[in-house]
Amino acid sequence: MSDRSEAFRRYAADSSLVFGGLAAILLQLAHPVVARGVAESSSFARDPLRRLRQTLAYVYAVQLGSPQQHALAVRRVDSAHTRVTGARDPGLQLWVTATLAHTGMQVHELLHGPLPAELAAEVYAASGELGMSLQLPRHAWPADRAAFDRYWEAALPTLEVGPAARAVAAELLAARAAPWWLRLALPAAREFTAVLLPARLRDAYNLPDHPRRGRTVVGVVRMLVRLAPRRLLELPSRRLLADPRRT
Repeated sequence: MSDRSEAFRRYAADSSLVFGGLAAILLQLAHPVVARGVAESSSFARDPLRRLRQTLAYVYAVQLGSPQQHALAVRRVDSAHTRVTGARDPGLQLWVTATLAHTGMQVHELLHGPLPAELAAEVYAASGELGMSLQLPRHAWPADRAAFDRYWEAALPTLEVGPAARAVAAELLAARAAPWWLRLALPAAREFTAVLLPARLRDAYNLPDHPRRGRTVVGVVRMLVRLAPRRLLELPSRRLLADPRRT
């Protein structure tokens, strides 16, 4: 969108933020209503790449797309939500949006360092648009980062990894339908995700508790991301925004 700063556009188009995707999903599943809705109607565990493309298409369209791309992406997601239990509940919309915002900034800090204050404020405000473009009331999004941190810390103790969440997570982590190259990356993805999650949730999902190994994986990913050309990191956003069937 035209009112975004160039620094924000670089942040939002950086596909390395996808490394937080699994952590965001597991955080969402730790909300019982989200877990039930996903277990009943979502196919992301059976077809993770398709689900990833759909999610990225929505995020890129809302944060980087034209008004037409934004509107089309919202209509598609809103239509899909009619079949998902609780998907239009403002409290659940807030939690799902919060997980995307939190993990995105968490991954950026791990791989690139802390965001400058001005950019962090812009990223935070734009992150709220992911929910407010759907059914999240504008007043429900915490007013600033300090308010968001208070909401986040209060929400974490209420989460519980129940049977539905464990079943969906097990299917997702098995990735039986994923391409071979994605299955090969799963051990590293599990280590990276374990670094991002609170210890209580990490243990509940039976993710590895290997701090040294986790730091090594994060270090390798950081090196690869910093060596990758910017055009390569931004390729997914360009392709999804250029394909009207996906945005």
